Amino acid sequence: MTSRAPARPVGTVTRGTTNPNRLRRMDRWIAATHGAELRRAAEPLAVDLGYGAAPWTAVELLRRLRSVAPRARVVGVEIEPARVAAAKPYEREGLDFRHGGFEIPVPRRPHLVRAANVLRQYDEDEVAAVWQRLCARLAPADPAAASRGGLLVEGTCDEIGRRHVWVALGPEGPRTVTFATRLGSLERPSDLAERLPKALIHRNVPGEPVHAFLRDFDRAWAAAAPYASYGARQRWIRAVRELTADWPVTDGPARWRQGEVTVRWGALAPRAGA
Repeated sequence: MTSRAPARPVGTVTRGTTNPNRLRRMDRWIAATHGAELRRAAEPLAVDLGYGAAPWTAVELLRRLRSVAPRARVVGVEIEPARVAAAKPYEREGLDFRHGGFEIPVPRRPHLVRAANVLRQYDEDEVAAVWQRLCARLAPADPAAASRGGLLVEGTCDEIGRRHVWVALGPEGPRTVTFATRLGSLERPSDLAERLPKALIHRNVPGEPVHAFLRDFDRAWAAAAPYASYGARQRWIRAVRELTADWPVTDGPARWRQGEVTVRWGALAPRAGA
């Protein structure tokens, strides 16, 4: 039996800013890295939490997930009732919109929760509790089925999705941090610092791991300058390859070619007590 949802949704209203294709980099990463997990589920359920003033991101999430998991369903959840009402005409088979917040008012534990540009307005010391609440709602791991459980993807991007940084979390907590960009718009990797999620954005200071990572990334980028004659993609790949000597990069060239790099959360997590 599921517990009764709170009388009022948990959370606060966001600005609601959204644009078509804003979250395409995050969606493509989810499809590539979590698609097999979704396919293993009999009825894979994804939640677009805080989709904003227009439903574009939820509509796009359904299309991109179904390219790798044809049975996937998406529920868009918004804390502002007027936004839910405006999204209702876009409902279709596999896509619903509901009023709610961090309690995630869906009938079963989701296999994916995407929360993009939701926590930027919160204080840093509120993030851990929100993460814990959302992770507790995820589908549990099932070792017998080789399942690591559901995935929470929480992060921030610019208005048109050129630069994006997100944290991926499972039922057990944070796993990785991914940096993604349209390479043609990048002067140096540390330009991505302005899009760090709330858990990290105030930690980009000397002495913190994320600051050291971006410093090393800039140095690797500078050292890879001769590869720029072959294009920004080749320069990025070379820079990331150099990073792997000192940082636990978890992906490979297939993702690097997309303007991405993923690092284990433990290497970038804020220093305790700092």
